[in-house]
Amino acid sequence: MRADRHHPERTKGVIVTPRTVLITGGNRGIGYAIAEEFVAQGHRVAVTSRSGSGGPEGALTVAADVTDAASLDAAFTQVEQELGPVEVVVANAGITKDTLLLRMTEDDFTDVIDTNLTGAFRTVKRASKGMLKQRFGRVILISSVVGLYGSPGQINYSSSKSALVGFARSLSRELGGRGITANVVAPGFIETEMTAVLPEEQQQDYRKSIPVARFGQAEEVAKAVVWLASDDAAYITGAVIPVDGGLGMGH
Repeated sequence: MRADRHHPERTKGVIVTPRTVLITGGNRGIGYAIAEEFVAQGHRVAVTSRSGSGGPEGALTVAADVTDAASLDAAFTQVEQELGPVEVVVANAGITKDTLLLRMTEDDFTDVIDTNLTGAFRTVKRASKGMLKQRFGRVILISSVVGLYGSPGQINYSSSKSALVGFARSLSRELGGRGITANVVAPGFIETEMTAVLPEEQQQDYRKSIPVARFGQAEEVAKAVVWLASDDAAYITGAVIPVDGGLGMGH
């Protein structure tokens, strides 16, 4: 049975208003952890993956490719039919194609931009239609410390992630009066499959640059995202929330 969309419930001692949440790229890594945390807090959760499988228990997994507007539209339609209008959207899907500028092809650059930035545009544009009707919405864009801090070999990736800040702030000015907020979460080095395969010496070098001297956990990013989607964060919009152990120091 679907919970009343507007009836607050008490979860782990905290009063939560259940929302319908859609997370792109929620089948692994940070996206998966975000989905798990929303499920744990009592929300109705859907995730997209290109294969249509792989999401966490308790979440609806739908097939979608953020580079294909038609597949995104179909995914949203399925979620709306099964869980209700999307009230919270987390644009998380992203790729990397790292190489130095002089070796980077135009396809290396445009493919990353199309997934990480234009994919967020497609996702948020489709989500905003329902949010405007409801006069309520939470848009959360997953950026990176690299977006404002910079990193050699990641001109394409850092450009796509930096642009999400301007996206969120422009969206805040457009739709803030309609009960819709837009914020950015910028993770730093997070323990994932990608960091796990790095040589130990390289991992130690990275840790030395982080004031708290450790990598973050995906769950720590997830908790920041879920808080931004909550009623407690209703007066926060256009913000960049770093979850990076102090690496970016507010950049």
